[in-house]
Amino acid sequence: MDPLSVLKDFTVRGEADKIERVGANYRFGSEYSFPCATETAYRSKGGTLYTLEALVHYVKNQHLKHGEYMQSTVKSSVPAVTLPDRKPLLDYLTGKVASSDAIDYLLLQQQNAQSQKQNEEYRPDQDNSAFVSRESAIKDMEVEDFGKSGEDVDYIMLIRSNERPLKSRDAILQCKNRDFYSVLVNSTKREEERQRIESHQRKDGLVAKSRLMGAEERGIVGFSSGGGDDNGYDANPKSKLHFKAGKIGEGVPIILVPSAFQTLITIYNVKEFLEDGVFIENDVKAKEMKGLKPDCITVQKKFSRDRERVVTAYEVRDKPSALKPDDWDRVVAVFVLGKDWQFKGWPFKDHVEIFNKIIGFYMRFEDDSIESAKTVKQWNVKIISISKNKRHNDRAAALEVWEKLEEFVRSRSHS
Repeated sequence: MDPLSVLKDFTVRGEADKIERVGANYRFGSEYSFPCATETAYRSKGGTLYTLEALVHYVKNQHLKHGEYMQSTVKSSVPAVTLPDRKPLLDYLTGKVASSDAIDYLLLQQQNAQSQKQNEEYRPDQDNSAFVSRESAIKDMEVEDFGKSGEDVDYIMLIRSNERPLKSRDAILQCKNRDFYSVLVNSTKREEERQRIESHQRKDGLVAKSRLMGAEERGIVGFSSGGGDDNGYDANPKSKLHFKAGKIGEGVPIILVPSAFQTLITIYNVKEFLEDGVFIENDVKAKEMKGLKPDCITVQKKFSRDRERVVTAYEVRDKPSALKPDDWDRVVAVFVLGKDWQFKGWPFKDHVEIFNKIIGFYMRFEDDSIESAKTVKQWNVKIISISKNKRHNDRAAALEVWEKLEEFVRSRSHS
């Protein structure tokens, strides 16, 4: 008999205590003896064959909890039966089920054939090693006198030569109707788009810095800390774009937008709206950007009723939690969502303080109900309405935002 069948027979009869280890062999009473390292025909869910040593140890320690059982295998230096295999294996060995899908019946037949060929049982007065390994079983399946060639043929090896592993690194690439080239192309495009956006962000930052530095050198600034005319020209060419403590901080001013899609303006479409005066739906812009959302972008006022006015740069961000304490001094505006949780974690005590130091904008469709703006009407924010379909009116709404923003920034700089 094969080792697995012998072990099952002893387990069903409740004679597992008669299985003794002598040296490198297991003795099953006075009937059989097998080497401990014998591969049985029971295959684990991981695909490997359990050795006789692993199964005997499990049968004798089946009462232990899994953690205790694992410790015992480590202590005894024997292979362990995995948790998913424990119950189905025990059901088979105790006879609760007659068969199992985990059994390699081909190997079972080979081992039985080898056992019958040897036709030997264990005798205490001699060395018994009726061990059938997988390799020896394959060799013993060779037959002689095949056709006229007289060559020995290994049928098992012939079968295995025609087999193909279902789950291997090479086989998955040979699957039909699978175009992995398109996967590579899409992955490459995604990486290129990410690098393009990062490059654009760096370029925007450099442009903004260059414009601000150039304005300082010419004595022309968008909003100064001192006097100047309405066109943005400073009477004193030596003035710098530095603001006193308590006013706008040094650097590019910051505009905050919500990260949620429930609002009309997000970091996806704010650039087109403020720079070009065109409103584009968030989902449309998100698809164009392949879902890669930038952390920060720079916007500039490229259009104005006053064509002599200097172009000023602003940073737009949607992650207030990433702002440093000094960054909050540069925040000049926020597009509000109309929800209190938008301001959670902000360094202000209430809405009054927020909208005294930062100008708020609430974007809405002009056809929306008044109830949609009920909450923000209690706040000191500017409500900007746009049409759902008339895109030619977007420019006027964007200009209204710019005028309110610049007016607020000038008043804050002079306060």
